[in-house]
Amino acid sequence: DIIRTIRDPEKPNTLEELEVVTESCVEVQEIAEDEYLVIIRFTPTVPHCSLATLIGLCLRIKLQRCLPFRHKLEIYISEGTHSTEEDINKQINDKERVAAAMENPNLREIVEQCVTEPD
Repeated sequence: DIIRTIRDPEKPNTLEELEVVTESCVEVQEIAEDEYLVIIRFTPTVPHCSLATLIGLCLRIKLQRCLPFRHKLEIYISEGTHSTEEDINKQINDKERVAAAMENPNLREIVEQCVTEPD
């Protein structure tokens, strides 16, 4: 429910409407008492999507802000659905790279537009 309303950076649709994220792409495992591992596997609309890293960043930021419990978060591109999935997976799961990206005012503004709930 948290990620279904994230908007695509290029289109007026949500990631769920574009089938970039679906309920089956979310996995939650309990790793300790009151601590969970949340794994998201998303599927870009095209294998060479230039915004796949941005979509992963939006997923991470929205979940970090909204999950009501302690968690570890792993976000991946669904295997075989993007030409540079390995590089993008490294970027969106690297805390330092995510923090640096969110320090960029232009990038932060785009992420905010994508993750803000519609009125």
